[in-house]
Amino acid sequence: MTNRAVLEVIALDEEDAVAAQTGGADRLELVTDMAADGLTPSLAGFTAVRAAVDIPLRVMLRLSDGFAAGDVDALAGRAEELRSAGATEFVLGFLTPGGEPDLVAVERLIAVLDGCHWTFHRAIDRAADRDGLRKLLADLPGLDTYLTAGAATGVDDGLPTLRAEAARAGEPGYEPRILVGGGLRLDHLPALRAAGLTAFHIGGAARPRGWTHPVSAEAVRTWREAVDAP
Repeated sequence: MTNRAVLEVIALDEEDAVAAQTGGADRLELVTDMAADGLTPSLAGFTAVRAAVDIPLRVMLRLSDGFAAGDVDALAGRAEELRSAGATEFVLGFLTPGGEPDLVAVERLIAVLDGCHWTFHRAIDRAADRDGLRKLLADLPGLDTYLTAGAATGVDDGLPTLRAEAARAGEPGYEPRILVGGGLRLDHLPALRAAGLTAFHIGGAARPRGWTHPVSAEAVRTWREAVDAP
């Protein structure tokens, strides 16, 4: 089913990962510490999840809350460890204080990733110039996805931007797939699908009982059915 929409689910551990795969997730975003909006997991956490499921797994590269890169040497070291342990897909994205993409940090990390596919995450929703960011990153190896709500405040406010960017698919800087996430609800899906968007990312929506409880396979299945609906 090459045309099937992509459903990515945030996983914090192997229990989450198994439930997400059982519910029909296509891919996981592996993070720790959602109080800080998702940080790099431990090596042990990654290996446990990788052993528990066989669907693709994108690992967050982020050491502190916010969109500053922080200690890039430490981050590159973590990336090297994860690569050595078998990680092949990643999530990252850093901005300067002025809201420009932090190319120094991004390029340092993708040199370590050495051709691995990666997502530029919701830092794009805080960028001073979204179009400019996309054009600056356009030729970076491995970048195949932007995780975005279209607005810093979430999909409700970002729908017009998401529609506009979907319409530009294939233009320079707009080749990476748009993965919609950030305040995404089931009732957004018809408008997003109508705009041609085909990839969706959920975190809290996969946990009806909140972040202190694991992913619900049943909740993921509900989303699977919704994104597959004609």
